[in-house]
Amino acid sequence: MTVKLDVVTAERVVFSEDVDTVVAPGIEGQLGILPHHTPLMTMLQSGELLIKQGGSEFCLAIGGGFLEVRPDRIIVLADSAERADEIDIARAEEAKRRAEEHLVERKGTEVDAARAEQALRRAMIRLKAAQRVGRRRRDGRP
Repeated sequence: MTVKLDVVTAERVVFSEDVDTVVAPGIEGQLGILPHHTPLMTMLQSGELLIKQGGSEFCLAIGGGFLEVRPDRIIVLADSAERADEIDIARAEEAKRRAEEHLVERKGTEVDAARAEQALRRAMIRLKAAQRVGRRRRDGRP
């Protein structure tokens, strides 16, 4: 049994297929969603969106947003979303390095520090998602 999953951002549809399960980073912890889940609407935090489809597991790095579960569909409206295989690891590592330097130097205001912490968290999520692809052999799917 499957359920339709749509992951969309303001720019594009990132994923739109039937899936077996979804594990999403809810604001109060991980949410596991199966077909015929009770209707639900909640906020998401930045993290990994895990998708199980057939015998495969896929990962998307999302930057927060909203999750809506309907009887026949799961919709993720993400602030940002990237398929793990689209992530430029070198760019994510450089962003992580810059954010860490900024936090160590403690330059600027509290707002600057909060932005650096957010950039560091995003870079780490992107790296974790990209490394998940490297740990398992995929069939070319997202």
